[in-house]
Amino acid sequence: MGVADFFLNKNIIAETLVYLIASALLAFAITPILTFFLSKYKITAGRRGGFDPTLLFESRKEKWHTPTMGGVLIILTILIITLTFNWHRSFTFVPIGVMMLSALLGGVDDLLNIFGKKRRCRNLKHTWRLIKVHKNILMRLWYLILLPWTIFKRLSLKIGSHPGKGVFVHEKLILQFLAGSITAWWIYFKLGEHWRIIDLPFDGAINTGFWIIPLIILIVMFTANAVNIADGMDGLAGGMLIPTFSALFFLSWLQGFEELAFLNATVVGALIAYTYFNIKPARFQMGDIGSLALGALLAVNTIAIKEIAILPFIAFMFYIEAFSVIIQLLGRHFLNRRIFAMAPLHHHFELRGWSEEKTIMRFWIIHLFVVIIGIWISLH
Repeated sequence: MGVADFFLNKNIIAETLVYLIASALLAFAITPILTFFLSKYKITAGRRGGFDPTLLFESRKEKWHTPTMGGVLIILTILIITLTFNWHRSFTFVPIGVMMLSALLGGVDDLLNIFGKKRRCRNLKHTWRLIKVHKNILMRLWYLILLPWTIFKRLSLKIGSHPGKGVFVHEKLILQFLAGSITAWWIYFKLGEHWRIIDLPFDGAINTGFWIIPLIILIVMFTANAVNIADGMDGLAGGMLIPTFSALFFLSWLQGFEELAFLNATVVGALIAYTYFNIKPARFQMGDIGSLALGALLAVNTIAIKEIAILPFIAFMFYIEAFSVIIQLLGRHFLNRRIFAMAPLHHHFELRGWSEEKTIMRFWIIHLFVVIIGIWISLH
């Protein structure tokens, strides 16, 4: 590297750190306003519908009146900084669009859970009865046409929690599929053939061709839900997302994706402020509006810098949490027993006697260590 290139890179990383610092300061400034708003309108977890099994923990009951939707702080900060200083159709337009679509889904879910009415999903037995006995022949035909959709809805409930008042699992999956499809369209049709090749460590590569499209959709959907699942303790998700997006910021800068380096640094700054106020006792909780949006953004930004191969490392504990839920579901449905005391995994350790602080800090440390391994692998 020549002297000019060195100073150019040095200037870029200095500018990137400005984004991080400015984002953190802006988020700290917004926090009192957001806290006042959430408290005034009683946007709290205690107003959610349905049974919350985590209330079996004595320590959880004190969080019943903690405001939720604190993820607005992160989303709003990222949006202000990016739209003002880092808006580029080439590399930040789609990531921000996918983030906002996911935030909209999460925000609607949060608000319905707090202010909505209990929602019902017609079961198959009822639907089949209507097909057979409804007086109107056209309605019978209508219910018959909708039968596959009803089956899909009922099956989706098998993989989700109690529907309560919020967005149903099948509705979430459809919107997340849309977010993944937007990402896949961008990667496949806009960024070009180079992005259809998955770079592997130690100079390996796989040309996926058209198959990159379903792979991207799956990655976006799974990662968004993984971060959402991990957001179950004060400071847990925020403390793990900081090293994850820091790794993305470093790798983006190293590979010359300047706009994405600025975007990832902006996310880190917002997360620093959020996590400061989310550490126990939390001033507010992230809510689906933050976790679904950041999970989707994590997936999109990793794919955009061609680091799909290390995503399992930089999203390590999020994926572990998600797989613990999948394993628990498989155990319940096929073995008729629980594999873990409670899923996701952080609740398993809590039931085994670990304090919340011990669980969170050990998850932080393990996640940080694996993220560092992921960076090392990426450099090879």
